[in-house]
Amino acid sequence: MTAATATTVRTGSASARRPKPAARTSRVVLYVFLTVLAVLWLFPVFFAVISSFRDYSYTAEHGYVSFGGFTFQNYVQAWQQADFGHKLLNSAYITIPAVILTLFLSCCIAFVVSRFAFKWNLALLGLFTAANLLPPQALLIPVYRMFRAVHVPLWVSDSGTLLNSYVGLIAVNVAFQTGFCAFVLSNYMKTLPRELYESAVVDGAGVLRQFFQLTLPLCRPPLAALATLEVTWIYNEFFWATVLLQSGDKYPITSALNNLRGQFFTDNNLVAAGSVIVALPTLVVFFVLQKQFVAGLTLGATKG
Repeated sequence: MTAATATTVRTGSASARRPKPAARTSRVVLYVFLTVLAVLWLFPVFFAVISSFRDYSYTAEHGYVSFGGFTFQNYVQAWQQADFGHKLLNSAYITIPAVILTLFLSCCIAFVVSRFAFKWNLALLGLFTAANLLPPQALLIPVYRMFRAVHVPLWVSDSGTLLNSYVGLIAVNVAFQTGFCAFVLSNYMKTLPRELYESAVVDGAGVLRQFFQLTLPLCRPPLAALATLEVTWIYNEFFWATVLLQSGDKYPITSALNNLRGQFFTDNNLVAAGSVIVALPTLVVFFVLQKQFVAGLTLGATKG
């Protein structure tokens, strides 16, 4: 091959790799669209964070479209006034057991539905998923009456019923979230090769051993993704906490924001500081499990 021929081949290859004008234009439009969408999405969060560091008297005089009046006192006052320390413990008492129970029960349901063939297979999965199709407001009165009629020992609840107890609130969250998690996990477990289970059966592994030693280790990515979502949803849940809890000392951290609102006057900068404090635990969980969360969203989408 002569030098001229080699030069022609390299030039042709470079021209083939060079994007066409139409493709380049569409890529630029896509980048601009995503950038604008990201700015519009993050602007309220950015505005809330900036407002949380500003003094209310300064913004009342100069307006929010100004620069100055920065202080850290809003966070100190919000933490003391809303009693975030106690409310954060209440949220931990509710969120951690609820997430663990939801993921474990969902794994059990998904394993049975995906690995065993029987007549009511899909109907069973649909039964658990149906809980996510009903709005919580439609079940308010029946759930409230049922919890009021169920008597439990006093060490479980001061009221003697499931009302005003962490157990009742945990049970409601588990009931509403198990269907979604079971649906996601069953789809992922169906992509696991059956040859693994056939080999396990040949080696003498029973159903429990297949579940705990084979299936659960392979489901770590989707479990991490679901754990991130469930912590966020259960931690931020406020509707059932308001309905089922009757004493303020058991309310979760989301209810603490009401303590920052006055009867005749509300310091919006103080509320913004409280909102940032409430959002921090979920942000920490997301960044800790970010790698597993992204991987769990794509795994199981395709086979092979």
